[in-house]
Amino acid sequence: MQNLLEDLKELLQQDERLVVDGKLLKNKIIELALQLDTSLIKILLKSASIKQYFFQDVDGILVFDKIKFQKFVTNKAFLPDSYTSFKNKIGLIEDDEYMNEGREVVLAWPYKDCVLEGKQSEEDEKLSEFFWNEILAPDEIDKLLSVKVMTSFKEYTSTDIRPVETFGKELNMLIKGNNLLTLHSLKKRFSDQIKLIYIDPPYNTGNDGFGYNDNFNHSSWLTFFKNRMESAYPLLSRDGSIWINLDDTEVHYAKIVCDEIFGRENFIANVIWQKKYAPQNDARFFSDNHDHILVYAKNVQYFKLNLLPRSAEMDSRYKNPDCTSSN
Repeated sequence: MQNLLEDLKELLQQDERLVVDGKLLKNKIIELALQLDTSLIKILLKSASIKQYFFQDVDGILVFDKIKFQKFVTNKAFLPDSYTSFKNKIGLIEDDEYMNEGREVVLAWPYKDCVLEGKQSEEDEKLSEFFWNEILAPDEIDKLLSVKVMTSFKEYTSTDIRPVETFGKELNMLIKGNNLLTLHSLKKRFSDQIKLIYIDPPYNTGNDGFGYNDNFNHSSWLTFFKNRMESAYPLLSRDGSIWINLDDTEVHYAKIVCDEIFGRENFIANVIWQKKYAPQNDARFFSDNHDHILVYAKNVQYFKLNLLPRSAEMDSRYKNPDCTSSN
C-alpha cells in the first residue's frame, strides 16, 4: 500500500495542473479523474503497479476504474490536508490563474469551493468548524442545506403573545436560528419574491463573535460570507436588492465576492454612513467613525429607489430661488 501511495504521488507530480507550491491538490486530482482526463490517464499508465491496480483488462482494452481511484485518493493516508483546489493564498484570478491586472476578475481563497458548517453559538463558542467540499461532499452539503422544519411560531401583538398554527405572507416573521439554514429553508416558499434583504454579518474584527479556530480566519470569513450571499440571491425578486453592512476590515473583499455572485453590472452603491459622532481618542491611527453598506440589485434594469417626498421643512433649508433661464 505504501509503495503504491508513493508511486502515485510521484506520477501525479508530473502534471503541473495538480501541483501548487510543491503540493498535490486532491480535489483537482479527483475532478480530472472523474472527467476521464486523457492526460491524467496517460500519466497513470506509465506505472505498471498503478496500471494493475486501477485498470481492468476487458478483451484487450484497458478500462480505468475511476470509482476505485477516487476512493483511494480520498483516503486520509493520501494527501490528508489537501481538500481545496485553491491555493493557500488570497488573490485575484482569471481562468484559474492568479493575476495582477485584468478586466474581469474574481477573488480566490482557500476553501472557496466549500460550504462552511459553522459550529459557533453563544452556547458552544469556538467549536471546530467543518468545510464540506462542493465536489467531494455533495451528499453532506445537501443534507446540511435541506429544508428544516420550523416550530414554535408565536404572534406578537400590541397586547399579547399567542401561538400561530398557520400563517400567510401578510404576517412578518422573526426567525431565530442559523441564518444559512434558514435562507435555504425559505427558498421553496419565497424564491424570487423578496423585495429587500438587509444583512449585517460579523465584521471579522477579532472581537465581534467571529472567532473560528482554524488557521485561515480570513478565508473562513470569506467562505461564510460567500455561502450566505449565494443563498440570498435566489430569494430576491426581479426588482429586489440586497444591502450589506460592513466596516473597513472586509468590505473591499466582500465587494469582489458580490461582483461575482450578483454581477458587477448590478452594483448600485457603496453607502458610507457615520456611526460615531465623537472622536475615538484611543485609536491607534485614524478615528474610525463610519461603516459601509454595499447595495446590489438582482437586476439593475428593474431596480428603483422609493424616494421620499420633500417636506416643507426640507424646502425651508434652501434660501436661494431656483434659477430658470429662457433663450
